[in-house]
Order: sequence, then structure tokens, then C-alpha cells
Amino acid sequence: MANEIDPSDSMGALYGTRLRRYRLEAGWTQGDLGFRAHVVQSRINQLERATGAKPTLELSKKLDELLNTDGLLAELTPHVRREAFPDWAQEHLRQEGLAVSVRAYMNSVFHGLLQTRSYARTLLSQYPLLASAEELEVRLTARLERQARLADPKLRQFCVVLDEAVLMRPVGGSATMREQCARLLHVAKDPRFVFQVLPFAAGEHPVVGGSLTLLTLPDQRESAYVEGSQSGRLYEEKREVQQYQRAYDQIRAQSLPPHLSLELIQSVMEGRYGAARVPSGTQRRRLAQKQSQQRGRWAVRRGGGRRSRRDAGA
Repeated sequence: MANEIDPSDSMGALYGTRLRRYRLEAGWTQGDLGFRAHVVQSRINQLERATGAKPTLELSKKLDELLNTDGLLAELTPHVRREAFPDWAQEHLRQEGLAVSVRAYMNSVFHGLLQTRSYARTLLSQYPLLASAEELEVRLTARLERQARLADPKLRQFCVVLDEAVLMRPVGGSATMREQCARLLHVAKDPRFVFQVLPFAAGEHPVVGGSLTLLTLPDQRESAYVEGSQSGRLYEEKREVQQYQRAYDQIRAQSLPPHLSLELIQSVMEGRYGAARVPSGTQRRRLAQKQSQQRGRWAVRRGGGRRSRRDAGA
């Protein structure tokens, strides 16, 4: 095989070379094996090349069954998954681009899909290993290009819980935060998007040390991505994903309802960051009704109710 990987390089490489050997012994192509295992051919290629996401235990057991490997791949899987793997974020972002449902808890910053250019630039400029201004622009462009996903009708649900700390931390200063809050309030007009705020008073919760994103893909596969300031980990095992789903449900239960959350975000925008007051939807309707009533009274006064001087003297 061209550019053959060395099985001694890592546990992932050992897994991949063993998988390829057993597949070839069975006389199957990557597409043949993928079809039987109910995954795409590229997934088999990733496993054999030790790229992309690491194998799940469920998939390894299926491959063992198909290839009659006496459980070898399942035995290797925990060791593969414990290795440091630099592509976690890349695989998560790939899945994000396909997801039909995104549910997230953000503990310190606005979600990347919601960030304004100014807010994103400020955050990315703080990256400790940033090499140059050119690299900053590359990272910024990549982040903003991801946001095209929000307009995709295939994304049917986008729910984000913001820790109150996200609103209180003045990233980039008051003008940047006003713009960022206004962006979120604008996006919230789309019924697919639901935002909640987890108040400080809620106290501890299962993901207090980081952020969490749950994805559902078109084929109903699910994943959980837990992220810190400089690291992240992708979970795809069904049991682990379900545990993080329960954690997310607990966080939502501790959060303010969506309508109160939007009112709080607007209040912070106006008060803490000095934005001009933007009337809420209810306030705008009341104002329109009041103006309509005033126009009606003015029309009555200008119409048949007005008498001439001759009538007045009769």
C-alpha cells in the first residue's frame, strides 16, 4: 500500500493495520466492509489510516463479528481512545456541518456559530500559540464561514444555553458586546433557534468546568463534544453520549425560560453595555395599538363631529 502506516507509531495505527489485514483476507474492499458495517467507505479508510475520529466500541464489535477477528479490534479500542488525538476538534466541526440538531451549553463565551466578527477577532487574538496576524485572519475567516450553517434549512434545531458569565464578561468592550447581544436577539426571531441563560444562582452543575455540544446527524447518529479553553474531546459511544444528554437536560432545567432569557440579554445589552433601548415584541405591539387608537380619535375629531360657526350659533 502506498504511504503505508507503521503499526508501531500509535495504537490507532496498530488498529488500522490490523483492520486492513483482516479486510483484505476476507477479500473485501473498503466499500464492501462499510456496507456490511452500515458506515460510509470513508469511515473505514479513516480507521485504516488512523485519521478522523477514533473507533467506537460498538463499531469495533461489529467489525470483529464481520471479519471473525476473535474480538481483537474491540480489545484494542479502549487503548486507541485513550491516546492523545489532535483531530478531535476537526471531526467535531465536520459533524457540525452536517448536523440536523445542535444543542449546546457555553460556559464562558458565545457559541462560534453566533459570534460577530469583532467578538470572534477579540477571542482568537488571545490564543497563546498564535503565530502571526496572517494566522489570525485565517482562523477568523474559518470561524465566520462556519456560520453559513445557520441559514441551512437542514439544520432543524439550534438550542444554546449561555452561562450568565458569557453575558457579564465584556469581550472586546461595550460596543462589541452590544453588537454581540443584538446579533443573538436577531437570530432568536427564527423559531428554530432557542436561547436560555443559566443564572449564577443555579450553582453547580455537571459541566461547570467547560462547554458541551450535542449533535444529531442526518442518520440519527449522535455525539457529544466537551471543550475547555485549549482542548476538547469528542464522545461517540452511545452510553457516554446519553450521559452528557442527561447532563444537558439538567442544565436546561436550571436555566431561565427562553422568553425571560431574551429579556435578560436585552437588559444586559441596554444596562451593562449602554445600548439604546430596543422595544420588545410585546412592547412594539402595545405601542402600535396605542398609536392606532390615537389615529382613530384624531379622525373622529376631524370628521362629522366638528361643527361650523353657523351651527354653533343656532
